[in-house]
Amino acid sequence: MSLIPVKTPLVVKKLLPDYVWEISSTDKIIYLTFDDGPTPEITDWTLKTLEEYNAQATFFCIGNNIKKHPEIFKKIRDNGHHIGNHSYTHLKGWKTKSKEYILDVESCQEIINSEIENSELLGTKLFRPPYGQIKPKQGKALLNLGYKIIMWNVLSFDWDKNVRPETCFNNVISKSQPGSIIVFHDSIKASKNLKYALPKVLEYFSKRNYLFKSLDI
Repeated sequence: MSLIPVKTPLVVKKLLPDYVWEISSTDKIIYLTFDDGPTPEITDWTLKTLEEYNAQATFFCIGNNIKKHPEIFKKIRDNGHHIGNHSYTHLKGWKTKSKEYILDVESCQEIINSEIENSELLGTKLFRPPYGQIKPKQGKALLNLGYKIIMWNVLSFDWDKNVRPETCFNNVISKSQPGSIIVFHDSIKASKNLKYALPKVLEYFSKRNYLFKSLDI
């Protein structure tokens, strides 16, 4: 596992208070999020699994993947899940000039807007930076454009091939609490760990009377 912690340290949240790390709640609610889709090989399975537990989630989609797989993107929306922007080409913010980065994010938002017919949803601009990498200048520019920058407080590490599926599951159940924003990936790279961990996470928290909601903020 990398040096990135499973649970986001409080000091990081305090250093970047304008970003959303979790949702303050005393109710038993968890916010599942999925990055990098839509992906034919795994997103359909993810949607069916969520449906079995009446779980809502937020999908942070890559613009280029939306363009390639609009029918799967439509399924995400038709199942009542929220959509977030994960950039058009999955750029690393720390290695990208700010102007290029903003244009890439805006290109993703354009394709999201073109695929969404519900005018209410068009006003919601959620963005998660790929790899969690974003320069202060980039973040400020996106906030000024009306985006809400959504981070997390629990990483499953499902994308890491050095992390065993059982560890991925334990990462989530050991660190999550009411209001947690949890990161999974509906990507081929993460599929082995996701297929093991997601049903078990849904079952574990359902038995403890938790609800799974999308980020309606």
